[in-house]
Amino acid sequence: MSVDFLDSNVFVYLFDETNDRKRRIAERLIENGFREANACISYQVVQEVLNVITGKFEPSASAGDARMLLDHVLLPLWRIMPSQALYHRALDVRDRYGYGFYDSLIIAGALQFGCSRLYTEDLRSGQTIENLTIENPFAAA
Repeated sequence: MSVDFLDSNVFVYLFDETNDRKRRIAERLIENGFREANACISYQVVQEVLNVITGKFEPSASAGDARMLLDHVLLPLWRIMPSQALYHRALDVRDRYGYGFYDSLIIAGALQFGCSRLYTEDLRSGQTIENLTIENPFAAA
């Protein structure tokens, strides 16, 4: 089965009231991930999403809304935990592909879990790293 890794920006767009198109795309990706049972995230995505929606996003999500997202969306998708092997792989990705460390950590997590696709708008859409293809689902058609 093909597994998709969902990056932080997918979840942040659920709270973006300024861009209906991106919010609908994010909703579809997450709904499909649950329906098909083929989506995952890492601990890093959990942390980034909670940080953005409770502090950097205007208006900030309430603690209750953040907790609902955590319990009902993020935790059920969370599959990748930090490990020595994950950090080593992130450093290898960083050296080979030139991404920053935190982006490399996202890629390493997706690779570690055997994902075939990484949905994000932050990396080079269309690039393939090992068996992982990076795709920007928010790019204009």
